Amino acid sequence: MDLNLVIKALGNPMRMQILNWLKAPKQNFPVESQLVDADVDGVCVSIIQEKSGLSQSTISVYLATLQRAGLVNAKRIGPWTYYQRDEQNIKLFLSQLELQL
Repeated sequence: MDLNLVIKALGNPMRMQILNWLKAPKQNFPVESQLVDADVDGVCVSIIQEKSGLSQSTISVYLATLQRAGLVNAKRIGPWTYYQRDEQNIKLFLSQLELQL
């Protein structure tokens, strides 16, 4: 894991907010708008976009940055992409960061 890439991804307040929202997806996103179980499959980009108030293209770029950093996983279901946190990589990042400090 590239610590600098993760730190850069977390340096944007909205990317950090998205990661925080995805920590408790059913709490942070309306269940009735979900076509899948958010805890199992993640949250659709359009639902994240709606909550953020930003454009879909901006949210897609933010999610791609978080994915490259290893903080989220993407899953295609039909025409939609769903995102969820990669808890294993987040724990790895935190342990590696602790070793560096």
